[in-house]
Parts: sequence; C-alpha cells; structure tokens
Amino acid sequence: MKTAIDRNVAESLKIVRTYSQLKPQVAVILGSGLGAFADTLDRKIKIPTSEIPHYPHSTVQGHKGFLVFGKLADKDILAVQGRTHYYEGHDIRDVAYVVRLMAEIGVRFLLVTNAAGGVNPRFQPGDLMIIVDHINFLFRNPLRGAVVDDESRWTDMSDAYDREAVRLLENIGTELGIPLKKGVLFVSTGPTYETAAEVQMARRFGADAVSMSTVPEVLVAKARGMKVAGISCITNLATGISKVHLSHREVTEIANQVREKFQMLVREMLMRVAGSKL
Repeated sequence: MKTAIDRNVAESLKIVRTYSQLKPQVAVILGSGLGAFADTLDRKIKIPTSEIPHYPHSTVQGHKGFLVFGKLADKDILAVQGRTHYYEGHDIRDVAYVVRLMAEIGVRFLLVTNAAGGVNPRFQPGDLMIIVDHINFLFRNPLRGAVVDDESRWTDMSDAYDREAVRLLENIGTELGIPLKKGVLFVSTGPTYETAAEVQMARRFGADAVSMSTVPEVLVAKARGMKVAGISCITNLATGISKVHLSHREVTEIANQVREKFQMLVREMLMRVAGSKL
C-alpha cells in the first residue's frame, strides 16, 4: 500500500518532468555558501522548488531553492541548490524529501556537501574534509513511521559513506593538488551554534567537525540503496576552539573563499562517478 509520502513524491515528479526528462544517476546537495557550483553546469534547467508540490522551502541565506538539471561534459547531473534544515521548522521527513524525489528520478549516487565547524584542532577554516562517518545528535530519523515504498526499515549503516568513493575523492585531491582532511561529522539540530562544552563532548565522541544538516539525507539515501559520499567545507573553528564569535556571515565568506577548489573537486568527482558503473 502506498504511503502519503509515496503519493506526494509521485505528484512532485510529475511537475519535475514538465521541466526536464533527464534521468541523472548522479546528484549533489550543495551546502551553505556552496550553491554556486550548480551554475557551472552546462545546458542548465533550473526548477524553482516553490513550483514543486509538497517540496519544503528553504528559508536560509545562501540556499537559493532550485533543482538544477545539467551536464558535466556529456554526463547528466542533478544539483540541489538550497537544502532544507530541521531547524527551519520542517518535519524530519520533509528535510530528506528531496532524496526520495531523487530516487524516483533515477539517482543512484549522492554527493552531500555542507559547511561545518572544525572540532579537530588540526583543522583550519578553508579546509575540505571527506566525511567518513557521522554521529546523529538530531535524535530524529526520517525513516521512522510507515515504510515508504522501496526503502529498507532496518538500514545497514556500516558503509554509510562509500569506501570506494572516499578513496576516489582522496585520489582526485592528490591529482588536483587539493589537500583534503578526513573525519567524522557530528550533527545537531541548531540553529544555535554549539557551546564550548558541547564541542568538547563531540570531540570526545570522536567527531572532527560539527554541522546542522546532511544526516537525514544520508539516511534516506542509504535506505534507497544509493551510494553516498560527503564533503564538509570547514568554514570556522567551533566554539571553544575559535577565538572569535561565530556567525553565518563568516560561514558564507569562507565558503566563497574556497569556492574554486571546492568546485574543482566536486566537478571531477561527479564526472568520474557518472562515467562509472556505480
């Protein structure tokens, strides 16, 4: 029996198909200050998410609110230019709604990106971190409730971030001369930044960076059988490590400063994955 989410996604897909018939197998979700990558795609078709029924709207500066279909060389790509967050007041299932829509479009590989605060003392603003695992302190899971069609209820998370994709990102970084870190992402609800005590806790739990997004999308992607890779842009040092007050403006400014190397890395990763057998 189809759930309400299944029916909503079907209605969303019908509208998306009035804009584009492309069926990309590779997609990227662009985090705070990182959305400009979508505008580098060739032969773009930009769909305002406000035109898609049931699609939750982003209210955060730096998240424009478009699904962008386009090409990298001759490869079809889908880019999400503006994610939604739990702290905006959305239901946790709505936060991951775009991934369920991706699955119906035909996406099999998802690259998630975000802006994150550095917890590892060896990190500096402007570093790019390959996500190798995460700690979910949202205390919410978009898979809770009625089982959505084609999703596993008890999803194995032993390889949440695909090991082959991690190695590929490392190799691409070496080839392009882009130094990359690797680490564990700690995600909490926000929208307030973490206290110094919370940052200490996250570090003791094994975190290298902290963020307010990404995990709900990864959980649904894994439930739908997608392979996932992740990149965090370290835009600030977390509270207690940083000597300055934190602000969203700082996040977007640092993201803009590393835009060139971020786009080079993402572009090469997506092209190689799109050209593989996934």
